[in-house]
Amino acid sequence: MNNQIFFKTYPIQRFNICISSLIFCLFFLTSCFKKQEAKKFTIGFSQCVGSDLWRKTMLEEMKMELSLRSGTNFIYMDANNSSKKQILQVEEMISDGIDLLIISPNEASPLTAIVEQVYDKGIPVIVLDRKTSSTQYTAYVGAENYQVGKMAGQYINKLLHGKGKVVEILGLPGSSPAIERDKGFSDELRNFPGIKLESQLYGNWIAGSTYQELGKNKEKILASDAIFAHNDVMAASARAFLRYHKSSKPIKVIGVDALPGAGGGLQMVSDKKITASVLYPTGGKEAINIAFKILNKEPFSKENILQSLVIDSTSVQLMKLQWAKVSSQQKDIERQQTMLADQLQIYDSQKLVLNIIVITLVLAVIFGGLAFFSLLENRKINKSLEQKNAEILDQRNQLLDASAKIEAATEDKLNFFTNISHEFRTPLTLILSPLEDLLKNSNINAGEKRELIMIQKNAYRLLKLVNELIDYRKIGHQKFQVHPTRNKVQSFLNEIVESFRYWASKKDIALKLSGPQEDIVANFDTNILEKVILNLLSNALKFTPSHGKIQVKLSGGENDFSIEVTDNGSGMTQEEVHHVWDQFYQSNTNESRGSGLGLSLTRELVYLHGGTIEVQSSKWKGSTFTVVLPYGKTVIGEHLALYAADRSSTLTEQVKVFITQDLPVEEKPQNLIQEHIKEYAVLIIEDNIDLLNYLREKFAANYEVFTASTGNQGLHEAFEKIPDVIVSDVVIPGMSGKEIAKTLKTDLRTSHIPIILLTAQGSPEQQIEGINSMADIYMTKPFHFDYLLANIQNLLMNRMILKEHYISDISGNTEKKSTLSILDRKFLNDFAGIVEHHLSNEALSVEDLAKTIGISRIQLYRKVKALLNCSITDYILNRRLKKASYLLINEDYSISEIAFKVGISSPTYFSTLFKSKYGISPSEFKKKQSS
Repeated sequence: MNNQIFFKTYPIQRFNICISSLIFCLFFLTSCFKKQEAKKFTIGFSQCVGSDLWRKTMLEEMKMELSLRSGTNFIYMDANNSSKKQILQVEEMISDGIDLLIISPNEASPLTAIVEQVYDKGIPVIVLDRKTSSTQYTAYVGAENYQVGKMAGQYINKLLHGKGKVVEILGLPGSSPAIERDKGFSDELRNFPGIKLESQLYGNWIAGSTYQELGKNKEKILASDAIFAHNDVMAASARAFLRYHKSSKPIKVIGVDALPGAGGGLQMVSDKKITASVLYPTGGKEAINIAFKILNKEPFSKENILQSLVIDSTSVQLMKLQWAKVSSQQKDIERQQTMLADQLQIYDSQKLVLNIIVITLVLAVIFGGLAFFSLLENRKINKSLEQKNAEILDQRNQLLDASAKIEAATEDKLNFFTNISHEFRTPLTLILSPLEDLLKNSNINAGEKRELIMIQKNAYRLLKLVNELIDYRKIGHQKFQVHPTRNKVQSFLNEIVESFRYWASKKDIALKLSGPQEDIVANFDTNILEKVILNLLSNALKFTPSHGKIQVKLSGGENDFSIEVTDNGSGMTQEEVHHVWDQFYQSNTNESRGSGLGLSLTRELVYLHGGTIEVQSSKWKGSTFTVVLPYGKTVIGEHLALYAADRSSTLTEQVKVFITQDLPVEEKPQNLIQEHIKEYAVLIIEDNIDLLNYLREKFAANYEVFTASTGNQGLHEAFEKIPDVIVSDVVIPGMSGKEIAKTLKTDLRTSHIPIILLTAQGSPEQQIEGINSMADIYMTKPFHFDYLLANIQNLLMNRMILKEHYISDISGNTEKKSTLSILDRKFLNDFAGIVEHHLSNEALSVEDLAKTIGISRIQLYRKVKALLNCSITDYILNRRLKKASYLLINEDYSISEIAFKVGISSPTYFSTLFKSKYGISPSEFKKKQSS
């Protein structure tokens, strides 16, 4: 075989050059196409008041000014004289993200709140034409309506020569222009006593409403000499009313606004429809100018009052000419902007083409250079590739040789593993056979028999593990050969079920086998199928409680037959069902554990027959395992008779291997009469029932023993019983031993209890982790019981020394202390801890202690007196003096500082108390101890 491998790649230098060039091109592209744009602003304008012409003129002025400032987004909304609609429009503009709001409020009071809301959000607000009821705005632009009213009054006085009757037509009630214009007009007329304000009416800024109000005051209108309307629209309506009713005398009509264009006040004055109009600038242009000053952070004035004047027949033509000139200039500007936009578009297109040409040339130069460089490098690369190909071929040959050696080593390993496993069986046989003889001996006592049964049980367990490991290795290396023979399935199953009958009866479990009337004949390997059924039945027997039931059901199909093993035991969760076939998987239960290979090996054995196995299970409802096997091809089974003859004699022994390890050892009966209260209590947490019973029996002679088989149960027992020492396995269901140690050691109630962890995890890292979990001793399995007992005695001796810290040297009945109940020892531990915690508190009282512990003052006094034979006050005092003596010996504090630390504020009183207890003063005590 001649395989050649070629690697075509650029060296790292060329790759860096290529990447750098591409980055340069992308940067050049970005810089060429990037267009510097001025910052764009969004300005919102809400207009509501005034006539259509007024609103149109104001909007045109704004657009004229905006045409000189490109790139501004202008949002315009018209509320059509509705305050509610204007509020909704402003809220919509806020949600659109405007940078500045220009508002011409319809009414002062209703619009004040929304204007303040926008202002409080940090959005600048320009109030145009009419103010709100608040000063919460950024700037105001508009004519001074009060001055407009005064100018109208002065002009009417001039027309009437200081004598006559006047009618005033006001705008919308409550609007600031109407209020201020009326005030200015009234104040000015007071200066001319000969002019009488005959009547006032509201036209609401519109012609229709004005005409109706005039009709209601017809006689006063026709008898007047002059009419002052607050805008030109209402003035034109008044003139139309006078013409319709054919006034007998010429009545002067003065309006306000003087707007340009068709239908505007200028045109009305020019056509002599009204006598004069007071110019009221819209302020559109000024509002835009101030808006950009605000947005560009330039100085501006908050109050911007626009100038006004009266336009009559003498000045109207001049004003019209000026407006026409401005309009013409605006059209020229718009036309020039259109031409400029076209030129910019052409410029951008040409710039794009130029940039593409430049970039294409740059890329051509770069890739041309890379191509030239590649040609120079290819020769070097080819030489390097030839050397690498030779090295790779050499490595490939080495890998083939190594693979062959590994395969041979694996075969040798399998043979060694198989042989050594068989060697395990010989000593196991020498253990089990004498055990059988010893168990048959009637002279051994009950205790010895229990220990021999425990040895037998664990020897069978070890034998089962050895068998599983051998089968597992065989399957893993395809060494498991299937030898099918023709057999009757129901008869085959009946033999196995009957072999389990005795063991099922010991747990009072109903074991049944059901099948068709006519036995099923199939071709299968009896040895393999026997392992499958034995494993399923032993698991069912293990997880089925006493008085339960197990059923084996055989049924046949067209091409295959099925075997169901059903129990009503503890069952499995869905997570456990999902992992049940995984190798080495063990469910987190307190049942007896195996290797984690049983069901995985069972499935592989079923697969060897071309069959399938499934499980259905519900927690606490039981499980059903279904094995489906084909009938198989017809084979000549010459060795069938030999196997059948030999099989019946070995089946009982195989059942023992599967079952004996899971049967409980009879516990030693407790003689309650002989039980007496022991000084120390030991809590054992272990999920292996045999080891748990063994340790309990060993410790029972000298200690009061409590047991738990799960982590959660052990934690509960520790808090409930408060033992003197805890012995726990590391790997237990519910909560690990390390977690238990951390929990207990960090709890004030149990932090003093010594904890010994027993485990098979014996590596240095695991031992360090165990000690870091705050355990006192980390002991690996297997362990010697005497060594464990010696450690417990040593820990308890050390705790006796520390116990003086809690009980001090208070006089009392020591014999009574040694026989205290669990609850009393727990009470003393909690009581001493609380006193120690509050020892520096001079005001510590019996009431405080009773409240903290949760009992009444009388109950606390009686309990302490019964347990310690002293009062609570004496106990606290002795604890303070005991701690003071410790501080005098071990700390460098003054007498006053020590007195304060033990809760005695007076050093003199402290010295008196100390001397009465120890016979010498504190200073003499300190000198004596240091000498």
